[in-house]
Amino acid sequence: MGHSSSLLPLCASVSLLGGLTFGYELAVISGALLPLQLDFGLSCSEQELLVGSLLLGALLASLVGGFLIDRYGRKQAILGSNLVLLAGSLSLGLASSLAWLVLGRSAAGFAISLSSMACCIYVSELVGPRQRGVLVSLYEAGITVGILLSYALNYALAGTPWGWRHMFGWAAAPALLQSLSLLFLPAGTDEAAAHKDLIPLQGGEATKLGLERPRYSFLDLFRARGNMRGRTTVGLGLVLFQQLTGQPNVLCYASTIFRSVGFLGGSSAVLASVGLGAVKVAATLTAMGLVDRAGRRALLLAGCALMAFSVSGIGLISFAVPMDSGPSCLAEPNATRLSGLPGDSGLPRGLSPPLLPTTGQSPGDPVLSTSEKAKPHPGAGAPTAPPPPALSTAPPAPISPAPGRALLHWTALVCMMVFVSAFSFGFGPVTWLVLSEIYPVEIRGRAFAFCNSFNWAANLFISLSFLDLIGAIGLSWTFLLYGLTAVLGLGFIYLFVPETKGQSFAEIDQQFQRRRFTLSFGHRQSSASVQYSRIEASAAS
Repeated sequence: MGHSSSLLPLCASVSLLGGLTFGYELAVISGALLPLQLDFGLSCSEQELLVGSLLLGALLASLVGGFLIDRYGRKQAILGSNLVLLAGSLSLGLASSLAWLVLGRSAAGFAISLSSMACCIYVSELVGPRQRGVLVSLYEAGITVGILLSYALNYALAGTPWGWRHMFGWAAAPALLQSLSLLFLPAGTDEAAAHKDLIPLQGGEATKLGLERPRYSFLDLFRARGNMRGRTTVGLGLVLFQQLTGQPNVLCYASTIFRSVGFLGGSSAVLASVGLGAVKVAATLTAMGLVDRAGRRALLLAGCALMAFSVSGIGLISFAVPMDSGPSCLAEPNATRLSGLPGDSGLPRGLSPPLLPTTGQSPGDPVLSTSEKAKPHPGAGAPTAPPPPALSTAPPAPISPAPGRALLHWTALVCMMVFVSAFSFGFGPVTWLVLSEIYPVEIRGRAFAFCNSFNWAANLFISLSFLDLIGAIGLSWTFLLYGLTAVLGLGFIYLFVPETKGQSFAEIDQQFQRRRFTLSFGHRQSSASVQYSRIEASAAS
């Protein structure tokens, strides 16, 4: 028992370091892009290609990663992804041309996408029901910490010659530490079952998982067998509503809102990144403390409701206080000024951090921001990363000092904080926790990857359609549309998403087996039926 308890910190380190690597790799481009633009003379389309190459690699991983995870195992997939990340970091650190930069970013995108899926599945299977929620949610906390860490290193290395090489190279550090932790952990539930001292860590699930297993093909995800169709409905619904609520695009206006309440110049950018980052960390830690107490459904329902309320509030306020429509790309490098965000700071390059990237993710949650695309620039590559420093807007209009408008500005700021917090304790960590629980172990990797690919695709769609949507219906109505989508998501969660708190994988599987259609998973589910499944699972052991 003592040995098994010592493995809990190792599982936590695998989850935390995996998230930290993911968040750092997503956000590091924001500080490296302007120096790269200056050193290589990148045009707007070349910047978009470099930023978007991470997404291309991540999409590829989401398409093939599930088969790799199920075929070679979770632990081997994580170790393999870390090797790919090291190769990508080496390519980036030694790059002498755009082609090597794109290759390195693509490899890094593939690695973090594969690792994110494998980490969540691996940790969820290795620990028991009582620890699963906290340890899987720790991945989301690691993502936000990684983002903030990348901002700190970007700031520290901003004035260093060839500092961008060091920025990319440091991504290898948490990956190496994670690989070291993995050496002391079993390959999976089968190996854990073979070691009696590991069974208490998993709450006795390993022995049941090691028995005769059914076989599943990829097409079984869409069939009635074992209610796989219902499980896929839950998984796809969560990842789609996570993106269709518009979180990547709403955060594009964070700096604008901060500036509107009086934080002018560089301070608006600093607060929009570091301030919202601190809010996300606090909200994610709150989710970690509540996910195994209040439950998954409660956090999802509360988070989605607050998102609907807050984003609708921003939309209504923008009727009275018009906002600009976001940054655009600078085709010509500017060697002396950082003109990267609404509210040009005039600081030396690299001294103002970018907007906080969106991390729905956690795992596989890409960072996209189409407002960084030049409005008159049709056919440009898809922007797919945190708003980089090489973006610019026209100088902001003077802020009206009217008391009524000041109140509206502060209300918008509060709504933004609520929106970020709600996502970070709801959709952010819980979506990927539920996905790691609801599928049978034999097809869990492929099912997780399938849903993850829709997550990336939906993020890309939402981001690419943002400017067109604003042009068609206006910014205010766009935010209100996101609010309506969040209301629909609230209904979906209430009707279709089951509560998996404190249940073993066998109990969750029985819950789906009993229900041929997930509509009956509503709040009226009786505690007696759950207790019955627990007695049956206990008898099976």
